[in-house]
Amino acid sequence: MNNLPRVVVLTGAGISAESGLKTFRDSNGLWENHRVEDVATPDAFARNPSLVYRFYNARRAQLQGQNVKPNHAHHALSSLASKLGNKLTLVTQNVDNLHEQAGSPSVVHMHGELLSARCSESEKRFYWEDGFDDTTPCPCCLKPVLRPDIVWFGEVPMYMEEIYTALSQADIFIAIGTSGQVYPAAGFVQIAKQAGAYCVEANLEPGASNALFDASFTGMASQTVPDITHKIINNSLIAESR
Repeated sequence: MNNLPRVVVLTGAGISAESGLKTFRDSNGLWENHRVEDVATPDAFARNPSLVYRFYNARRAQLQGQNVKPNHAHHALSSLASKLGNKLTLVTQNVDNLHEQAGSPSVVHMHGELLSARCSESEKRFYWEDGFDDTTPCPCCLKPVLRPDIVWFGEVPMYMEEIYTALSQADIFIAIGTSGQVYPAAGFVQIAKQAGAYCVEANLEPGASNALFDASFTGMASQTVPDITHKIINNSLIAESR
């Protein structure tokens, strides 16, 4: 275990697209037929909470549909976790639980989770599979103050101190299925490079920060990620990528 590298993996919407979940925005700049400003900001929740509740209730139900399953990329990262143990930090921008379904034991959800509800007053989080709205009593205070446990635009992502610490200690940083346009995640590659990490991108096409990566794997995540994780386990990623 001592000679294995410290690896930080960042996953974005591209890894879940093959599992039947829609990517962040479609070609019209909409998020599942809604403007981001109408469903994913604190102002939207204050202005039209019923719409926001319905939107996330629908997404939560979609995630639990029979046709949504982890793909080979999720399973490859789970296998990598079993090899690296606490030397792997798996960070996701996604709010689904596909990494957990595939068996990854510890996932850092920087943007929150669909299968979770948060008390607006105490900030306590609760595992939640069903729909809820502004009439649903919170388990901790019995008031109707539950909100989706999602980091909206204008809010600070979760676990940033933990993520920055892992990046500063990484030997390898891998970004999978993310455009590299949304901060702070878009800046992770710079932090990892400054720490001396070997940086790898896996995307359908090169992202906005492609020039900062030491190696780029282009294609479906279900094809590229198993190849990358196999090379890490066999200590050949850096040598073969150069």
